[in-house]
Amino acid sequence: MSRLGLALRLAHINVVLVRHGLDEIVLATHLFRPVRFLLYLLPWHWFPRRRPPRGERIRRALEDLGPLFVKFGQILSTRRDLLPDDIAEELARLQDRVPPFPGVVARRIVEASLGAPVAERFHSFDEQPLASASIAQVHAARLPDGSEVVVKVVRPGIERVIRRDVSLLYALAALAERYWRDGRRLRPREVVAEYEKTILDELDLLREAASASQLRRNFEGSALLYIPEIHWPYTRHEVMVMERIHGIPVSDMAGLQARGVNLRVLAERGVEIFFAQVFEHNFFHADMHPGNIFVSADDPQRPHYLAVDFGIMGSLSPADQHYLAENFLAFFNRDYYRIAELHVISEWVPRGTRIDEFEAAIRSVCEPIFERPLKEISLGQLLLRLFQTARRFNMEVQPQLVLLEKTLLNIEGLGRELYPDLDLWKTAKPFLERWMKDQLGVRALLRELGAQAPRWGEILPALPAMVHDVLHQARKGRLQVEWRSGELRHLRQEIRRGNQRTVLAITGGALVVAAAVTLALDGFAPTMLGPAPLATWVTGGLGGLVLMAAWPRDFD
Repeated sequence: MSRLGLALRLAHINVVLVRHGLDEIVLATHLFRPVRFLLYLLPWHWFPRRRPPRGERIRRALEDLGPLFVKFGQILSTRRDLLPDDIAEELARLQDRVPPFPGVVARRIVEASLGAPVAERFHSFDEQPLASASIAQVHAARLPDGSEVVVKVVRPGIERVIRRDVSLLYALAALAERYWRDGRRLRPREVVAEYEKTILDELDLLREAASASQLRRNFEGSALLYIPEIHWPYTRHEVMVMERIHGIPVSDMAGLQARGVNLRVLAERGVEIFFAQVFEHNFFHADMHPGNIFVSADDPQRPHYLAVDFGIMGSLSPADQHYLAENFLAFFNRDYYRIAELHVISEWVPRGTRIDEFEAAIRSVCEPIFERPLKEISLGQLLLRLFQTARRFNMEVQPQLVLLEKTLLNIEGLGRELYPDLDLWKTAKPFLERWMKDQLGVRALLRELGAQAPRWGEILPALPAMVHDVLHQARKGRLQVEWRSGELRHLRQEIRRGNQRTVLAITGGALVVAAAVTLALDGFAPTMLGPAPLATWVTGGLGGLVLMAAWPRDFD
């Protein structure tokens, strides 16, 4: 991006900030604080006026700045560890709605990607889009075999726009780190880098298609969630063709009630889906907002979910899974010491953290919550409060846990909207207890043995010969142990230095003794030694003293 383009874009941003009453945010930075008095000279500050809350003003400013800033605000809303609650909640309301691009352009992109006219690949293709977002838009189509599909097409020129706005965000982040008091603590450049990775990943529809296929396999045959089938022969980097689904938007409460959907079962199944993805499959849909979720009401008493848009997925390591499950169970049992201990063991907080102090901080967060009815307790909010408390103890931000927290808040909010009396704890606790039992019981041992069987099948045939070689070398006295480490190298260096010091000390002592003997014999044995000039014993004696004095020093 040229400097002129950057300057023009910055000027536009300033105009938008002023329009939404955010000029005091700019003038509050360290750079502009000396001229902050100018704020009160601006005409729009001469008369008192009522302004919306700051979170709402920021949200509206991002909406005016364009779809890429909307997307950035959405991702930033997941970083509850960095933002005040009022701003995070407003940013979570950002809607990714932008005008569609012409269907003729979408048709050309599809033809260029598939290398053939649309008429040859599809029985029909509707140029009027079904939906449009900042990254891509979706068109209805029908394959030659009659199958109904949707065709997702990446917005033309969007990568150039993304890179332009990301470069601008990096420039703003650098200024924030330099001039904003909290800039370094909040690490804005790292936040922008996380956004850049996420949004560039969303441009690759092959990646999204692979995620959808994996999620479909995980829930194959399940009565909880249905994932549309990907048609791989028609899928490319900029085009994805997927089975078309028909369902009721999960946010359409009137439609769900009109079909007689059991909302309690629907809400509880949403919770089950979340925990199954996180703990059983270790692969979860991290963008489960209402726009991406539909409901099949074919059997209203046993409804199931339909999901779309798989651009953002998350996963946890086995260690994170285990520690997270134990944390949840410790919450249920009010075992605050165990929660603090788990955070230290998992190294989410530094190892030197005092567990008793951390336990007291956790107790102060959790105890007031437990005094409320269980159905009013938000597990997502509790997890958020815990992260905020742990931040005081230098907890490092865990990106995988941030995505998890965002997904849990989405699921929990969705469940409470469907069924306000939803007791997420009652649904979650039995699931987690079963999972922990499965992980630590006999079945877990047998499963691990089964997973390791192929490796043992390779090792066992060679094991007798390896044992024989070791015993044979030991019997012949040729068994050697090789140990390489930083400590061993340091030890070798110390031994070498010690040897050098010893040699220097002996040499110095020998020179001193030689000088003394030479001086003592001078004049008594001229025939043996000849004349011993003064320089000889002075030089030898001083040299020896110098070498002996240098003995304690490091000559390496």
